[in-house]
Amino acid sequence: MEALWFALASVMVAIYVVMDGFDFGAGALHLFIAKEDRDRRKILGAIGPFWDGNEVWLLAGGGVLFLAFPKVLASGLSGFYLAIMLVLWVLILRGISIEFRSHIKDGMWRAFWDGTFWISSLLAPILFGAALGNLLRGVPLNDQGYFSLPLWASFTPTGELGILDWYTVIAGVMALVALMHHGALFLAWRTDGEVETKARAWASKLFPVMIVVWIVTSIATHIVNPAIFPTMVTRPLALLSCAVFLVGLVLSFTGRKSGKDALAFIGSGLYLLGILAAAAATIYPTMIFNRPNPEASLTALNSAASEQSLRLGLLWWPVGLVIAIVYTVVLFRIHAGKVEVIEGEGY
Repeated sequence: MEALWFALASVMVAIYVVMDGFDFGAGALHLFIAKEDRDRRKILGAIGPFWDGNEVWLLAGGGVLFLAFPKVLASGLSGFYLAIMLVLWVLILRGISIEFRSHIKDGMWRAFWDGTFWISSLLAPILFGAALGNLLRGVPLNDQGYFSLPLWASFTPTGELGILDWYTVIAGVMALVALMHHGALFLAWRTDGEVETKARAWASKLFPVMIVVWIVTSIATHIVNPAIFPTMVTRPLALLSCAVFLVGLVLSFTGRKSGKDALAFIGSGLYLLGILAAAAATIYPTMIFNRPNPEASLTALNSAASEQSLRLGLLWWPVGLVIAIVYTVVLFRIHAGKVEVIEGEGY
């Protein structure tokens, strides 16, 4: 039962990254791609129907942790308190900037909210990537399973650990580049004209950068947690997940080259899903590594709720999942095709 809920939590996180990732990436690119107000409105129009619905998956992931692994959630919320506050402010400002920027037809007003949207879209992937980096690297848990880290510390491999340190910043940069590539492919798929052309060009530039950053992050991961890769090669599900993200890389490249933008976007999604699935399959049952004593880590086995709670949760979880999936599918069907900008309407 614990393994099933670990898998469900991992699925929620992976879906959130893929779904909300494209609008993070589009936001991080929108000042580079769109110089004119009409083009910026086109980008906002492309992600506008989806961005708030995508965040449901983040809430679903938190709900799964609250139900199935309350000790892990409590430890993470207390240890990452300051970072979580930053994430919440980033998400709040991002949502406000999308909704407020066209309320007043003034260049300075719109420029302010465009800048806010851009900065928040840059910071969110870095912070989420750093969070994953902290989980892979490990944190100093005390006897009760809690920890405390400074927001930032030494940026050298031998220095003090921090929520933002040399390794977690690398992980954050990897997340940012991957989501910018994901967002560029989404914009190439859902927009036209100059925005589509520039988005495809950015996807072409970001693809090799994404591979280089992935390699660098893999090397850094081996340095901070040498057990990761030896464990990965012994687990068939982790190896299958690696095959998925490699297939995703190929599809995103060939789809972009052949002008099949939807295929390229799907390939990028598979790349993200594969990496996250490989990480989850490798670290199971560990959920928060204890550093430097891995034997005292928080795992799905020692941090799970009661058997009764886990079984009860299985009654409502499929219902909520089906509703979320149907909503997402219907939303994409309603807003299929290239986005149109109508003066006086929308963003």
